[in-house]
Parts: sequence; C-alpha cells; structure tokens
Amino acid sequence: METMRRLLVAAGAVAAITVAGCGTTATPSLQNAQLSAAEAIQQTAQKAGDVNTYAADLVVNVTDAKGGQGGVIQGTMLFQKTPQIASDINLSQVAFNGQNVPGGVRAILQGDVAYVKLDMLRTLVGATKPWIRLDLKQLGSQAGVNIDQYLAQAQQFDLKTSVAMLTASKDVKSVGSEQVGGVDTTHYSGSFPVAEAVKQLPEDQRGRMQGELANAKDVRFDAWIDAQGLPRKVELNGGKPDAGAFKATAMFKSFNEPVSIEAPAADQVGELPQTLPHAAQQPSGTGS
Repeated sequence: METMRRLLVAAGAVAAITVAGCGTTATPSLQNAQLSAAEAIQQTAQKAGDVNTYAADLVVNVTDAKGGQGGVIQGTMLFQKTPQIASDINLSQVAFNGQNVPGGVRAILQGDVAYVKLDMLRTLVGATKPWIRLDLKQLGSQAGVNIDQYLAQAQQFDLKTSVAMLTASKDVKSVGSEQVGGVDTTHYSGSFPVAEAVKQLPEDQRGRMQGELANAKDVRFDAWIDAQGLPRKVELNGGKPDAGAFKATAMFKSFNEPVSIEAPAADQVGELPQTLPHAAQQPSGTGS
C-alpha cells in the first residue's frame, strides 16, 4: 500500500507542478526568442493564471533504492478550474512491486466531493458498488483508508502557483528547439531545490508539497514550451540514494478547451461506510 501511495502522490505532484498548453504550430515569436531561459519560465508562470482547463497524459516510473523497478503509473487527466474545481484522473496502469493493481485507479473530483473507483479499496471497506463517494470535508474522521492522501492534491491544482515552483531554478537554460506533438517548442532544462521551490507557493500549500517531494532534495526538470509560453511536455527527475528515484512525464493535449467531467451514474455509487471493517482500519503492508 505504501508504494502505491507514493506512486499516486507522484502523479499528483506532476499534475500540480505542470500546466497544459496547446496553441498553434507557429514558430516561437521574436518576443519569446529574446527572452532568457529564466524569463521564459517566469512568463510560463504568469501564463498559467489564464489556464482554466487542460487534458494531459501522465507516466510515472519509480525505482527503489537498489535501482530495481518499484512501480509505474500510466494514465490521463482532465482538469477545470471554474465554475468549480473538478478533475478526472484515470490511471489505467498502476503497478508496484511487480504486481498490477486490478482495474487501475480512477478518481473524479467535483468541488468537495470525490468519487473513487479502486477494486482494492472497495474490497477493504466492504462496498457493494463500483464507485465510492467521499466527502472530502469529512474524510479526516475516516482516515483509516488514507484516501485523503490520494486525493488532497487534486484540490490544489492551482496552475499559476504550482508552475511557480519551476521559477526557483537558478540554472535553467535553453537546449534547443524541438517539435512536441507537431508543435514547435523551445526545450529548457534545469533543476530546483525542493526547499526553495515550495517557498514559491502560498503558505497553506507548502507543507503538503514538501511532504509529497520528501524523497527528493533536488528535482531536475525538462520543459518544452510553445510560442504561447505554455509547456507541451514536462519531465521531472528526483530522488535520494537511500530512498529510490522517480521519473515523471506529462504530455499536454489541450488547453482551455471544453472538458467533460461528470459524476458516475447514481446507481453505480456507494457511500464510504461510517464504520470501517477491521481490515480497512489496519491494512497489512503490501508495499515497500
């Protein structure tokens, strides 16, 4: 369970640190070409404030301290900021310690309500419906399942403040021009110290993000930014010798286009039991 939690947190961290872009396939403008690498990242942080919706593909690979495969996540994400925060995270492949999570993981967030589809969770809590409805405001009193650790980041996808973490880099540089998904981009590479990066966030988000990136003192990143100043692709690499490492890649497919984020059909949704089964309250360790 712990390794799966780390994978889900890593996926959330990727989404929280990056933003989507889809503009035209035009070559970078003269204005963008004249920007220094640091200025380009600063501009991206400013542009992020205009992002209301996005769609992205995510891949996260985690290795253990010995360099072995610790886990992998692959899936998609839809996000909208207004009229209310909503997201649909569909992780079609989730594997840890060489074992796949049957059926993957899907979580739909609408405001303060989340719907989770995870066969392992359904078995643990004795639910009879495919989906479980969670009131995030009340979840703290039912923390035995630790679902809040899977979903809390979904409420924090404020793109403007999240991408600001990249602005903590002191060594970002342009490494050339490349096409990503048929779109001309400028490739930037750099790193940021986690301790400094979280200072770019509002105080109420710093502790959570510091915890999510606890296994990485410094994070290296590559960002492919289009002519509109928004990233088409972002890769993050981090870790510690005694704690393993992760590589996360986000590929962005659309920006400020309509997205459909709908709750599951009512007859497919059950509530989290008020009294959890003993096995759910004291889960046995299945991960590292």
